[in-house]
Amino acid sequence: MTAQSFWEAAQDLITVTERHPFLVAMVNGTLPLDNFQYYVVQDAIYLADFAECYRILSRNVGISEADSKRLMEFANGAQEEAKGLHETFFTKWGIDAKDVKAMPNTLLYTSHMLRIVATRDHAEGLSIMLPCMWVYMHVGKCMLKLRDELGDSVKRCEQFDAWIDMYASEEFEKEVREYIDMVDVAAKNATPEKLELMKEHFLMSCKLEHMFWDQALALLEWPKISNVGNDDE
Repeated sequence: MTAQSFWEAAQDLITVTERHPFLVAMVNGTLPLDNFQYYVVQDAIYLADFAECYRILSRNVGISEADSKRLMEFANGAQEEAKGLHETFFTKWGIDAKDVKAMPNTLLYTSHMLRIVATRDHAEGLSIMLPCMWVYMHVGKCMLKLRDELGDSVKRCEQFDAWIDMYASEEFEKEVREYIDMVDVAAKNATPEKLELMKEHFLMSCKLEHMFWDQALALLEWPKISNVGNDDE
């Protein structure tokens, strides 16, 4: 069993995700900017925790010096990406980073990922983080294909095009392939029981990726809960 087998196990979910209404609307130019702004804010929060997960993995006992160094490079890249969102989109839109907070699906995804990376072994930690990179590369290429098919028939804001270009790029694919290689090495040395756990983590993160875009499409907020009208008070 390899990373490719995890991908194949998630194929139905990935097929649905590549046609997610949020992503399709980015390409055809119908996504409201408010939804994209919401997404970018939540993505910046997510990336900070994603970088921390890389750092935790880089310190795991028994991994090679080369892998430890590369994982730290991934961590720095994710941190710089989050910083870049703050310095560009946040500044352009007048968003104060101190005022932002993780919304429900963001917190669900990051807390689950951090728990697995911090409490389980290296192989499981690698597998739970893989969908973020791989799914983004995949949907980026699907979106690029759709954009090419649409040609000049639609107009979209420049931020949408920049997002598509980044995740459909050869540079990003190179990083994803490097990480897949790490997962493959871990899978090669894993027991059948461990491989099942790795696959379960991969599938769960694929579901959470889909839910992350669900959240941005719905502009999901935390429910307002109070004791107003409670007769017991």
